[in-house]
Amino acid sequence: MIFPIILIVINIVTFLTYGLDKIKARRHSWRIPEKVLLGMAFCLGSLGALTGMLLFHHKTKHWYFVVLVPLFLLLQTAIICCYYMGIIG
Repeated sequence: MIFPIILIVINIVTFLTYGLDKIKARRHSWRIPEKVLLGMAFCLGSLGALTGMLLFHHKTKHWYFVVLVPLFLLLQTAIICCYYMGIIG
């Protein structure tokens, strides 16, 4: 199965992107747009995004990140579980 590998890669890339944006924030340089960060979380990178938020203390003061990223993770987990249990798909 290739899906778990793709999921791991997406989350690693998302995690590293959150870390890179935190570095850029500290240096006051060009930043990664918030819509890109949220989009990566939405596109199956929610675990990497949440881990990056907590580890790097990044975007934790923005309500939409604090609400949406865990919500994406919850929904993605539910959908993946339902798929593997044969409930959907």
